[in-house]
Amino acid sequence: MPRDSLLLVGQCRLGDEPGAHEVRVRNLSEAGLMIELDIPADVGSHVWLDLPGIGETSGTVAWCAAGRMGIALDGTIDPRRAR
Repeated sequence: MPRDSLLLVGQCRLGDEPGAHEVRVRNLSEAGLMIELDIPADVGSHVWLDLPGIGETSGTVAWCAAGRMGIALDGTIDPRRAR
């Protein structure tokens, strides 16, 4: 799917962690996104996100390397709402 390059600041909660981390969203599509987060996560870990204009959504870590991770969303979103 086509991805929009952008810079958003949102919140992310990894797995069963009680607190959220501030993340920078670097690109976004209907089914996934890439975030910057200095905390590593295992591929397959569940994440919850709160994104400006989009709200709460969830997904699974598809890859994680060098402070970035790809998230495959559980459902689809309208990336235009983030603009």
